[in-house]
Amino acid sequence: MTDSSSAPRNVAFLGLGTMGGPMAGHLAKAGHNVTVYNRTAAKAEAWVAAHGGRSAPTPEEAATGADVVFLCVGGDDDVRAVATEAMTALAPGGVIVDHSTVSATVSREMDALAREHKVFFLDAPVSGGQAGAEKGILTVMVGGDADAFAKAEPLMACFGRSVVHMGPSGAGQLTKMVNQICIAGLVQALAEGLSFAQQAGLDGHKVVDVISKGAAQSWQMENRGHTMLDGKFDFGFAVDWMRKDLGIVLDEARRNGAKVPVTALVDQFYADVQAMGGNRLDTSSLMKRLTR
Repeated sequence: MTDSSSAPRNVAFLGLGTMGGPMAGHLAKAGHNVTVYNRTAAKAEAWVAAHGGRSAPTPEEAATGADVVFLCVGGDDDVRAVATEAMTALAPGGVIVDHSTVSATVSREMDALAREHKVFFLDAPVSGGQAGAEKGILTVMVGGDADAFAKAEPLMACFGRSVVHMGPSGAGQLTKMVNQICIAGLVQALAEGLSFAQQAGLDGHKVVDVISKGAAQSWQMENRGHTMLDGKFDFGFAVDWMRKDLGIVLDEARRNGAKVPVTALVDQFYADVQAMGGNRLDTSSLMKRLTR
């Protein structure tokens, strides 16, 4: 990871939600001059009160004078709206870094539009959840121009433990899709294994402790196994968000011909959790549909 202790830079951060707020905070903590924008202005004002810097009423005004603009918003249409406005304010050579999880299609679209404005657009989704954002240890997977990546990477290192250039525009989002495919399958397998242990009369916590020392070990087991057994599902990354991400995966798979039958099935299992009222529970709540 590149040292993030370079001279202060003028940056903007657009979108101060569960992930964006802490990420912008790490930029401020590192000494950079941060201007923030949020659709709900009160959230931007609260961020400034906590971290310093300043807020702006529009993406365009936030981006004015910035070397690098960061986005962390909801879906494709949000990225289109915010990025399009921000890039009109950037000087030639400026960089927009999109940390949202969206389609590779919109990332390529924004990359092409940015080039028309003589600026650059990087798709840079993250993994690590709310805890990773707060601790500044996210994994950042980046697609786009290599020189633009080199310019923005020291800033991303303020909140990223691993920041990797994956290839041309769209490669970051495609890598995030792989990440979500793997998570979905792992969480479902973990839920089934723990449910099986309970039905078999085993002490589930002892099961997690012993098998996590062997070939079944995973981040999900280490961090969610015991809480799943305890029925605790309030760890940040909501089922609604995962369904959005898996929808992106399934759309891309239809385009590129990839076979993802398990992912499609787990997506329907998450729909069951939503039907149970679990929209805002975290993704480990797949356990609920096996133990109700």
